[in-house]
Amino acid sequence: MIQPYQGQQAQWRLTFVSDSEKAMTLTPGDGPCAWTVHVGDAKDLTPERLRRAAGKAVKTMKDLGGKTGVLDAAAVLPILGPAAGAALVQGAELALHEAPSYATGNPKEPITLWLDGSCDGLEEALRENEAVTRSICLARDLVNCPANKLTPSDMAAEMTREAEALGIQCQVLDENEARALGMEAFLTVGSSALHPPRLIVLRYQGGGNADPICLVGKGVTCDTGGYCLKAASSMKGIKGDMAGAAAVFGAVLALAANHVPVNVTAVIPSVENRISPDSYIPGDVIGSMSGKTIEVGNTDAEGRLILADAVTYAVRKEHAAKIVDIATLTGAVVGMFGFTTAGYLSNDDGFSAAFQAAYGHSGEQYWPLPVFPEYRKMIDSPLADLSNTSSDGCGTITAGLFIGAFAEDKPWIHIDIAGTAWVDSPRFEYQTKGATGAGVTTLYELCKGYAKED
Repeated sequence: MIQPYQGQQAQWRLTFVSDSEKAMTLTPGDGPCAWTVHVGDAKDLTPERLRRAAGKAVKTMKDLGGKTGVLDAAAVLPILGPAAGAALVQGAELALHEAPSYATGNPKEPITLWLDGSCDGLEEALRENEAVTRSICLARDLVNCPANKLTPSDMAAEMTREAEALGIQCQVLDENEARALGMEAFLTVGSSALHPPRLIVLRYQGGGNADPICLVGKGVTCDTGGYCLKAASSMKGIKGDMAGAAAVFGAVLALAANHVPVNVTAVIPSVENRISPDSYIPGDVIGSMSGKTIEVGNTDAEGRLILADAVTYAVRKEHAAKIVDIATLTGAVVGMFGFTTAGYLSNDDGFSAAFQAAYGHSGEQYWPLPVFPEYRKMIDSPLADLSNTSSDGCGTITAGLFIGAFAEDKPWIHIDIAGTAWVDSPRFEYQTKGATGAGVTTLYELCKGYAKED
């Protein structure tokens, strides 16, 4: 955690200034390790720009051998207030966060930073920001974890340990309990692996007796594609198909750590999608907890199957007032938006507007997708109530609409983070190679926004 500066000896001093001529650049200052970080015109300054500037600055410091440094925020705090300090700290901490390593040898020497500057509300903003940043880093660590180190049972144990430490109620359903609930779609995928599936439920009750917002996150810890086997070139990333689970986990942790007065429940269906003698295959017709039948068109479209049952569980067992599902769901969304923007769908204009306000605060980038009636027809099946693949393209939209068919009458949002959850080459300066922690901050802001109504 970056602490307030109180005159400590530091090798580097990074001074952030508004400069309309030199946005996002570093120039040498008055001393050998004093640098000025130009953040652009004051009228265009945002917390996101400061996060990026801080990420760039501390990476430069690290590359040049710096081990201690001061982030001088005095010039930008009057422009954005406490949000400026929080953004600088978060950008620096995320830029320096590294994936856990299993290499033997000497550990890397840590880098120490301090924040110089003060304004009203800064201490409170930094305290809230620290919980959110820690949750992003925990989400990154889960997504970066190799599949053999994070089975569904491992994920359940790790999430339960962190959640219970914050007073969050935890429940983990095994395959027998899921079977008793009729969760056939979830079990059809999960039973293909030696490591059994787990349904992880985390209940944060900070808002009295109100029905919760339910955050449903896809938790496929290993996705081979099943009998629709992925290409070898795609196999390296199959450990990260649980970034949606990591996002909802991180959001709930941050809400609990900051005592936000809202009720939020995370429902995480965790499975491995592998190949076994009795694995499901294309053409199978399966059931679901909702009672709807599903024709399997592709075993690599497994995420929507497990999310269907998880959404039904959220509605019928957790009495969800609203539902958000988030998943690394389709390659099609990457074709649309690349690696900087996620797509989303919603059945409720008011809920969608609240989501837009949330990502306006978080700085993450999302874009709404259409849900016209003709798209819904693309997942009709001649053999069952629904098909898990589209008959005519529009893969991101139809995948989302498939999940939405299980939301019943609840306000619902579907988020596809397949392009933003992982970067081989960072797109933003505070990212590092690997998991990004996508979704944590926006889901936190969404739920926090509803807390203000109470």
